[in-house]
Amino acid sequence: MKVLIKICLILILMWMVVPAQGQSEARFPKPEFETGYVQPSPTSPEPRALAMEYFDVFVLIAVLSLATFLLLKRRSRGGILLLSIFTLAYFGFYRNGCICSVGAIQNVALALFDPEYSISLVALLFFLIPLLFSLFFGRVFCAGACPLGAIQDLLIFKPISIPVWLRKGLGILPFLYLGLAVLYAATGTDFIICRWDPFVGIFRMDARFIMVILGIGMLLIGMFVARPYCRFLCPYGVLLNWTSRFSKWHMTITPSECISCKLCETSCPFDAIDIPREPEKVQTRSRDLRRFMVYLLLIPILGGAGAFIGLKSHIFLSKAHPDVYLAELMISHPELKQDSDNLDIQEFMSSGKSLDTLVEEATVIREKFKTGSWILGAFMGLVIAFSLLSQTTYRKNEDYKPDKGNCYSCGRCMDYCPVEK
Repeated sequence: MKVLIKICLILILMWMVVPAQGQSEARFPKPEFETGYVQPSPTSPEPRALAMEYFDVFVLIAVLSLATFLLLKRRSRGGILLLSIFTLAYFGFYRNGCICSVGAIQNVALALFDPEYSISLVALLFFLIPLLFSLFFGRVFCAGACPLGAIQDLLIFKPISIPVWLRKGLGILPFLYLGLAVLYAATGTDFIICRWDPFVGIFRMDARFIMVILGIGMLLIGMFVARPYCRFLCPYGVLLNWTSRFSKWHMTITPSECISCKLCETSCPFDAIDIPREPEKVQTRSRDLRRFMVYLLLIPILGGAGAFIGLKSHIFLSKAHPDVYLAELMISHPELKQDSDNLDIQEFMSSGKSLDTLVEEATVIREKFKTGSWILGAFMGLVIAFSLLSQTTYRKNEDYKPDKGNCYSCGRCMDYCPVEK
C-alpha cells in the first residue's frame, strides 16, 4: 500500500501541474523580441525539398541498421558511441531536432482524429520505422538514432542507482505525458511534446529562457541520474518499451553461456539488468497470493476511478484550447472587447466571427475533451493497476539479462562481460 500511495500522489501532482503549465503557455504566447526565437509550427513545418526529406528517412534507416549491426554482430560499445555522436550532430544540431520520432506521435494522433489534417509520409515513417526495428531488434533507436537520448547519454558522468519504489513511481509519468500529448493533439489544442522539448533550444542555439533553463537542468541531472528524460518523461519510450518486449534478436550481455561472474551486475546506469533469481526465492514469492489477488481486484477499481477523475477534469483540461479559453474569457469579462492590448481578443474581433459561433465551436471542442479525458483517466488507472500487479509476478531467471522493455541497448554492459564469443 505504501507504493500505491506514493504512485497516486505522483499522479495527482502531475495531473495538476503538467496541464497547468501547458495552459499558461497556450494562453499567453509572449513574443520573444530579445532572442529572435519563434516557436515552430509542428503541424506545418518549415518548407524543405522533398528529396531532402526522404534523405532524412534514408539516414534514419541507415543509422538504425548500423546500430543493429554494431550491437548484435560486432558487440561494439565504441561503435555505438560514435554513431550517437553522428546522430546528435545530424538529427540534433543540423536538423534542429526536427523531424523527430518522439514528436511524430502528435502528428499521427491528429491525423487519426482530424479528417482535415493530412500527415506527411515522412512524419509517418519517422514514427513507424523505429517501432518496427524495436519489434525485432530491441530499442536500437534509443541506442544510436535518437538525438534526445544521445545528448543525455554522452554526458553521463557518475550515475547513481535509483530506489526501486521511486523508479516505479516515476515510471508512471511517461504514460501520463503520452496520454496528454495524444489528447491535446487529437483535439487540435497543442503539440506539447514539441513545445516542451527540453533540448530543442540547445539544438537550435536559440530558445525562450525557461526552455534554456529546462534543457540545461535536465543535462545536469543526467550527469548523475542517467537519461532522466528518456526514463521518466519520454512518451515515445512507452511505445518502444511495449514493442521491444517481443524482439527476438535483442542485445545480450554475454555472447554465449553466462558464467555468473557478477561483473556486469552494476554496469547498467539505467538499472535495466535482470539479475538471476534463486528458485527457492521464486517459489516462496509465488506463494504470496494475497497481494496478487488484491492488486488483481484493483484493476477495475483503479480503471473506474481514473475514468471518473478524467471525466471531472475535462473542463479544466479543455481550457488549454485557445478557442475554449477565449470563449470563457469573453463571456466572463465582456468589457475586454474594448481592450486594445489583448491581441487574442482583437484578432477575434477583426475576424468578423460572432461570439455565438465561437461558443458553439468551444462547446464542440469541450465535448471532445469530455470523451478523451475519461479515456485518458481510465488508461492511467489501468497503468497504475498493472504496474502494481507486475510487482507480484516473477520469472525464473538463471542468467544476467537485459530487461527487453527498459534496456536502451547502449552496449555498456557488454564490455564488463569476460566471456569470449
